[in-house]
Amino acid sequence: MDSSEFITFLQDRSSVREFRNYPLSDEEIAYMLACARTAPTAGNLESWDMVLVTDPEQRAALAEAAHDQTQIAQAGAIFVVCSNYVRAMARYEERGILYALEDATIVCTYLMLAAHALHLQSCWTGSFDDDDVRTVLDLPPHLRPVALLAVGNGAKGGVSPQRRPIEEHVHQDYW
Repeated sequence: MDSSEFITFLQDRSSVREFRNYPLSDEEIAYMLACARTAPTAGNLESWDMVLVTDPEQRAALAEAAHDQTQIAQAGAIFVVCSNYVRAMARYEERGILYALEDATIVCTYLMLAAHALHLQSCWTGSFDDDDVRTVLDLPPHLRPVALLAVGNGAKGGVSPQRRPIEEHVHQDYW
């Protein structure tokens, strides 16, 4: 893939919030997990963990924990990406909390792009009740759920949103 193909690949990705209730294949899941495993992490500590949720009842419970967002119940799989503070804080102390959050978000981004490469759709969901997600998944206390990534076959294609001009975000040498 050359640079023009890469930018097109990124621009063509969009979030969808309506899925056909089809399961992902074992091969699709394995590919996505292999891609996630390549994500860079602080100190190469891989301060992230995830719970893959495919069971319809568990997805429904997660949808409820996510303030009744239906894409969580409809998608073929939910990748619940968590930061693992223990791994990062063992080396980086308090700063490790930030690094664990960054590690989890990078992994989630890689999963999202892997889904796109498979011509699947996704929706990164960050609005949920942490304690409810912890309860549904029986998460240990040192994990924090960071994102619920819904992945599957979209009911309809997504639309890439308009973006602000890059000049509104980037400042050269000083603010």
